[in-house]
Amino acid sequence: MPFYESTFIARQDLSRADITKLTDGLGAIVEQGGGKVVKTEYWGLRSLSYRINKNRKGHYAMLAIDAPPAAIKEMERNVRINEDVVRALTVRVEALEEGPSVMMQQSRSRDDYAPEAAEAAVVETTEEVAVVAAPTETQN
Repeated sequence: MPFYESTFIARQDLSRADITKLTDGLGAIVEQGGGKVVKTEYWGLRSLSYRINKNRKGHYAMLAIDAPPAAIKEMERNVRINEDVVRALTVRVEALEEGPSVMMQQSRSRDDYAPEAAEAAVVETTEEVAVVAAPTETQN
């Protein structure tokens, strides 16, 4: 059976339990069609680049699926009908990734390096101020 990755964005006013229920429901549809959900990831509440249906944020979730095309078609049909899903994208992939996806790795690395990046920015701005102030003082 072919492999698919399906990512969807749900409305911002839903709770984490609602998102879990939504992903479980989509997984049940895939399993009824003869496939299986290999991996489910919740990427969190993130800001959208632009407003979609009056939403500025959305809950991102990804499903790694091993299923026949008919099951994917039925799942996509239910996603389009569901009013809680703002956007969805399903792509066919050659193989499913082992371990956490790139998005999960990015969120972890961003959390790890955030304080260091803030300190570096402060140091750079003070050096720029010192360099700009030095020629002004010598000209007077």
